[in-house]
Amino acid sequence: MAGGKEPIEVKFRLFDGTDIGPSKYDPSTTVSALKDFILARWPQDKEINPKTVNDLKLINAGRILENNRTLAESRVPVGEVPGGVITMHVVVRPPQADKNTKQLANSPKQNRCGCTIL
Repeated sequence: MAGGKEPIEVKFRLFDGTDIGPSKYDPSTTVSALKDFILARWPQDKEINPKTVNDLKLINAGRILENNRTLAESRVPVGEVPGGVITMHVVVRPPQADKNTKQLANSPKQNRCGCTIL
């Protein structure tokens, strides 16, 4: 591994309690690369299926991890057992409504006026 650093063992806990992994990663692996790994191994029998890395959020020790950060930068050493497996939680963003659908849904509210014309 780069710089003689130990690989970090991580498993990903999905919203229904199932896990992907554990697998070992180089500390220089980015959060975006971890999300790619999750997408590639996402169980096909789930109701909710993310389509891109932007549909996923990774949470470690209560912090949402940024895509451009590395695994080493995202670690929280407090409470970790040396050589233990880190569990990261995976949250799938709900599908966002189409821009056209959103405009139609909000259009009655947009047409309302609080003004009184005399």
